[in-house]
Amino acid sequence: QVQLVESGGGLVQAGGSLRLSCAVSGRTFSTYTMGWFRQAPGKEREFVAAIRWTVGSTYYAESVRGRFTISRDNAKNTMWLQMNSLNYEDAGVYYCAARNGILAQTTTSKYDYWGQGTQVTVSS
Repeated sequence: QVQLVESGGGLVQAGGSLRLSCAVSGRTFSTYTMGWFRQAPGKEREFVAAIRWTVGSTYYAESVRGRFTISRDNAKNTMWLQMNSLNYEDAGVYYCAARNGILAQTTTSKYDYWGQGTQVTVSS
């Protein structure tokens, strides 16, 4: 059983930066994958980024590649999403997620655990 808690959301101006955190507790896995998803009002939840916990391999949606960076510290059981050059299309509720498998996945149905979400609002 894994519990995930996101934090760090808020209001940011277009072109600005924000850093989201995800604290992981409960059962620990030696090999698994974690990811970030986001959902805007009236839209489906979409994949943002993923990382293999043990080796640190990363995967990004094309829309955020080069602007967002996913990272983790497995000793501290924490994952981050550094978001730079934010635009209006980046706004929404961001969720961290985890799955038991080692393969990179981009669909919500492939993930086993979810956080409650944190709101990101982009102004101007």
